[in-house]
Amino acid sequence: MPIPPRDREPDPPPEGAVQPPRGDLPQPGPPAEEAEPGPDAATGAAAPDDEYAAALREAEDRWRRALADLDNLRKRHARELERVAAAERGRTAAAFLPVIDNLELALSHAAADPGAIVEGVRAVRDQAVHVLERLGYPRHAEKGVSFDPARHEVVGVVQDPEADPNTVVQVLRPGYGEAERQLRPAAVTVAKRE
Repeated sequence: MPIPPRDREPDPPPEGAVQPPRGDLPQPGPPAEEAEPGPDAATGAAAPDDEYAAALREAEDRWRRALADLDNLRKRHARELERVAAAERGRTAAAFLPVIDNLELALSHAAADPGAIVEGVRAVRDQAVHVLERLGYPRHAEKGVSFDPARHEVVGVVQDPEADPNTVVQVLRPGYGEAERQLRPAAVTVAKRE
């Protein structure tokens, strides 16, 4: 770095750089005694109170936000638990369907021997249907009702002069559940439109 000539002032240091002390600055000495508070001291004393009040407001705001976050977490957790419980109830109820189907089949073939077995099988079927109802999946196997694609699955169409068009004539397999909570629709035959 070149040395500047003596007759010229050195270049000012870059902005933000620390400047070396100059001889015209006062030298540090013993600390001066603080002056007694004057009549304007009341305005200076309010500053710490303002700081404490601001800190208190900030802490209260953070506390309220934490409570809101906790409440949102609790609600989200409750929704998730309900979703998992509904899915589990659906799996449990679906496990009963083959049992009910076999009991229905046994009841349809038991007409040749109307003994005590028919009553026992019917009681088991009714008990299984009741379990499904308690789980939230009521049985629907109504004849003569209007066809509803949300509740019925058409497996056949028949010509029936006594039935209104587009009504359920026969239920081949009952359905279980309602609306979005349906295990399966009822398998039905429907009257043909003319």
